[in-house]
Amino acid sequence: MRQTSPSPKIQEIAQRLLAYEAANSSKANIPAALCVSEKLRRPLSTLTGSSGYRSLLARSLTLAKAQAPGLSAVQVKPDGSLEGLSHVDNQDQDAQAGVMLIAQLLELLVTFIGNGLMLSLVLDAWPDFSGAMDTLEKNDHDLTR
Repeated sequence: MRQTSPSPKIQEIAQRLLAYEAANSSKANIPAALCVSEKLRRPLSTLTGSSGYRSLLARSLTLAKAQAPGLSAVQVKPDGSLEGLSHVDNQDQDAQAGVMLIAQLLELLVTFIGNGLMLSLVLDAWPDFSGAMDTLEKNDHDLTR
């Protein structure tokens, strides 16, 4: 059975993606997790279809709610977008909730398509982002530990 908490390496990648997006986004009032999920929507919808993307995001949200109760009001809309993410109570909760949500999404991707393809999708969405690759040791290809 799959663990419910994402691996520390996956959490670090999620945290770096969120920090990168927050620092490089022109949308100051939009949570970084929303920006990250929207950037992943196109490549994941191409891979899984729009309903597949919605299902992955909905499952990620369900898993993340167990670790981040601040996500309780968040829902995945029928079009695959997130609703209620901006209603998280405080900035610390928002950051932790975002990390858990994106980490769960990345962890599911690793489960279904493997480390290499997941990292490839991330780097396709953020071509100038190398933080995910820095997280890995040179010969470490298992992000689930």
